[in-house]
Amino acid sequence: MGNCTSFSLPNWGFSELHRDGMVSVDEDGTHEGIKTIRIQKACEFVTNSVLCVCIITWNMNGKMSVQDVSKLVSSDRKFDLLVLGLQEAPKSGVAQVLQEAMADTHILLCQKNMQSLHMYLFGAKSSESYITEMKVDKHAVGGCGGVIGRKKGAVAMYINFSGIRMVFVSCHLAAHERKVEKRNSECQHISHSLFSKNDIHYAKSADITVWLGDLNYRLEGISSMPARKMIEENRQSKLRGKDQLLQEAEKGQVFNGYCEGTLSFKPTYKYNVGSSNYDTSYKIRVPSWTDRILFKVDHTSGLDAILSSYEALDCVRSSDHKPVKAHLCLKVGGGDA
Repeated sequence: MGNCTSFSLPNWGFSELHRDGMVSVDEDGTHEGIKTIRIQKACEFVTNSVLCVCIITWNMNGKMSVQDVSKLVSSDRKFDLLVLGLQEAPKSGVAQVLQEAMADTHILLCQKNMQSLHMYLFGAKSSESYITEMKVDKHAVGGCGGVIGRKKGAVAMYINFSGIRMVFVSCHLAAHERKVEKRNSECQHISHSLFSKNDIHYAKSADITVWLGDLNYRLEGISSMPARKMIEENRQSKLRGKDQLLQEAEKGQVFNGYCEGTLSFKPTYKYNVGSSNYDTSYKIRVPSWTDRILFKVDHTSGLDAILSSYEALDCVRSSDHKPVKAHLCLKVGGGDA
């Protein structure tokens, strides 16, 4: 049952350390790319799930909207853990608003900030007793974050929750369509740097690793107006083949063997602030799925992950990005369906 009030978990042995790091760069000429997986809308939260995790990423564009921050967590809270990664977050106020919004059901277990990059971990009120280890880290990848307050890089958390070892990496990578190789390089630097101090490689021994954030990969090979027309006609599925992240993963450059839900929602960037209309500035940017949630399970640990939702939150309008939300139900492989 995916509820900490009656949480129980079978014991399984720790897996061998992964040798390919968090991003899984192809080194032997074979690669899987990013696996697009089916959404199973009937989450088995009340039956046989081990642990249910809600994951949200949002680039706030430096603006604080109490109403929108509350919207992120105001829906049905059938989850044990909430992981929230924010990019371009304002300097203060976010944590307090989140704690007030979650107070009835969940408590703040951990947070890690690096200037405008924030990550928060909330758990059900009974969850603290199931945490046996927790570590945080950060890695900057340059830019002018110290000047304009919009840092690039990643913040990360490692948590051992009743024997399930999880790593969450919330990142903000280089902008602009042409910076594909720079984004690839930043992913690799972040992957090799996080949790590597003192030769302690928490990330490499994780049972599940989740990357979330404004990865900033764009649509390539299509101009703005044709892309918008396809979106208006609800034919955005035709745009997936032009997505730089899927292309780079297919080449084996990043995220080899990671999973992602189907990109059935509209591209999440760039919107006019205060609306759900795409950019009408002189740049007329091509809409893109910049905001993503990817995960990889070490199946030798006996763990399986069911993705029960992957969606954008169109109702949030205070930023030029839409938040993206995923719901993962973790369970022991081979359990009853």
